[in-house]
Amino acid sequence: MRPGSTRASPEPHPSRTRASSELTGRSAVPVVRGSGLDFVRLPGRRSADPLRGAGIDTGASVRVVRIASGPRTPHVHPLSAEVAYVAEGAGTAWEGDQPTAVGPGDLLVIPRGAPHATVATGPADLVLVCFFAHPDLAANLRELAGPLRE
Repeated sequence: MRPGSTRASPEPHPSRTRASSELTGRSAVPVVRGSGLDFVRLPGRRSADPLRGAGIDTGASVRVVRIASGPRTPHVHPLSAEVAYVAEGAGTAWEGDQPTAVGPGDLLVIPRGAPHATVATGPADLVLVCFFAHPDLAANLRELAGPLRE
């Protein structure tokens, strides 16, 4: 901003002007606590859907995945690409027959329909936070019989 100029204050966002009781007990920014995630077993991994039942409509889906060391088979997402953030651990991301070493802070971009699997290679679980442009996780996952990835 140039010296002597002024900037008009922006209008407050409508949700910010309502009484907090009108926000149905939620904060202005919805937060899903990691401590409340319900992990289910999928082939070679445990997975949680943090948005399920949270009443948050994003038009997309998120999955938090914990992968223990050991082999696993690939899967595909037929309806959208997957973007996965490596939160913890070390591993190998397989897309088709191509392996790539991954670790904390890495971001994986897997094209729609590409057979892939991420395998933990260290003593601790590999933890991924996976994002999909398609809102229905169940419809967007197809497990494959092989090949086994290590």
